[in-house]
Amino acid sequence: MNELDGSWILVTGASAGIGQACARRFAESGASLILWARRLDRLESLADELRDGCGVEVVTRQVDVRDRRLVSREALSLIEAGRVPDVILNNAGLASGFDPIQEGDYEDWDRMIDTNVKGLLNVTRELLPHMVSRGTGHVVNIGSTAGHQVYPKGNVYNASKFAVKALTEGINLDVAGTRVRVSSVDPGFVRTEFSRVRFHGDDERAEGVYRGFDPLTAQDVADCVHFVVTRPPHVNVFDMVLLPTAQRNVYVLDRRDPT
Repeated sequence: MNELDGSWILVTGASAGIGQACARRFAESGASLILWARRLDRLESLADELRDGCGVEVVTRQVDVRDRRLVSREALSLIEAGRVPDVILNNAGLASGFDPIQEGDYEDWDRMIDTNVKGLLNVTRELLPHMVSRGTGHVVNIGSTAGHQVYPKGNVYNASKFAVKALTEGINLDVAGTRVRVSSVDPGFVRTEFSRVRFHGDDERAEGVYRGFDPLTAQDVADCVHFVVTRPPHVNVFDMVLLPTAQRNVYVLDRRDPT
């Protein structure tokens, strides 16, 4: 069943992890895709896979959402081509560093705030007006349980994801009276490149994050995002929190020694 036939969906951070899994899930449902990420070689490989395997149209662009001028230019090219997205998936995001605030690294802080908050704003600001003008559209933000509950050494990452939660709520209010929907999908532990990026390429430390329990997969999150965007037009899933069964909040996690 091709539930998304005729739809154009923009996915940011589509070269890996949740973004890549969402692109695959959308393509399976017949959506045409606009894929943005910093790593163009990965995007092009994914695009070839989706064109060949699903027969969908895929447009790729090397876009760092932190670069406001580039986002503006690429958004304008979409508008001029008649490809205002039906869905924007603001997925691009990361954690960088894991230090108490008094030992934090300014570059880590800037990287998180500029990507997780300002990047989301850059993309949304450029494209949302066209959804509002058209009268339809759906903005889906990938949040986190880190935007619901703070944990030690999470500080700036937590703040950035609390900001995503606040922006989801605020955008919903700002588009009240239109048919534009705004949603957030907020996962807990997901096995992706997330921890490797947070720990600056330390694979052993990153793997330890997921030791002793079964975390979510990127596909699990993609299935939930797909559910959100395929609800009938009168249904807006405001916020979906998704946890692995072993996790009950950011502190309660049932880790068991491998047998």
